[in-house]
Amino acid sequence: MTAPILRHLTDLRACRAGWRDEVATVAVVPTMGALHQGHLSLVRAAKAQADRVIVTIFVNPRQFENTDDLAKYPRTEETDAEKLAPFAVDAIYAPAPDQIYPEGFATSVSVSGVSEGLCGAHRPGHFDGVATVVTKLLLQTQAERAFFGEKDYQQLMVVRRLVRDLDVPVEIVGCPTVREDDGLALSSRNVRLSPAARAVAPALYRALKQAAGAIAGGAPVSPALQAGREAILAAGYSEVEYLELRAAGTLAPLAALDRPARVLAAARLDGVRLIDNVPVLAV
Repeated sequence: MTAPILRHLTDLRACRAGWRDEVATVAVVPTMGALHQGHLSLVRAAKAQADRVIVTIFVNPRQFENTDDLAKYPRTEETDAEKLAPFAVDAIYAPAPDQIYPEGFATSVSVSGVSEGLCGAHRPGHFDGVATVVTKLLLQTQAERAFFGEKDYQQLMVVRRLVRDLDVPVEIVGCPTVREDDGLALSSRNVRLSPAARAVAPALYRALKQAAGAIAGGAPVSPALQAGREAILAAGYSEVEYLELRAAGTLAPLAALDRPARVLAAARLDGVRLIDNVPVLAV
């Protein structure tokens, strides 16, 4: 069953009003489209934990600091709707830009702390754009639960913080990263990799696992991270933007493993920026 595609906030509100007489939990899965199995795993989780599910599709211009990157982002709404059909979601909200940013829009949501460093250092303004659009979508859909993937771990932490700080009545559910058989984290950007680069790409995950395993086993943090950077570059990546150990709950930088942690990385391959992260499990 293909869900109705709603373009305007009035249509979304009318849809939500029709559910008010039900004893129903409503979930939202915010996306920018170009859906892959990672997105669909969020939809599957939402269907298991809610009575009604809304999937949003909106390519948010405010989280792109590079206009060329925004222009290249794939728009595949028709295919996305076909992929969602087997899940019988209740609505697809694909708002026109003026439904998110009407004329004269002058408000920005900024989350400090967890947005600093990592991707925040390399993509100025990115998390302000994320926080603003997510706040809008949560308020517009009025969902009780919202589902986000752990691959964009810093984004997940930003969303959790904004919901907590602004008392937005929604539970943020983080879902595990979905990977290809060779370990590469699923991403809409992967389709931009050449065949040769695609063969190299899993080296990022391998390096993260190796660094996390070494640190968990008691190795000093700095040498373990440096070895990871060298392995990524040796595999064929052109640049490692960052490879860091951070506290899992606050994203505070860690010089030693003294609390639950994650190793996070961003690197460039074939002109494509890839990110990934893994938990550090003490042995």
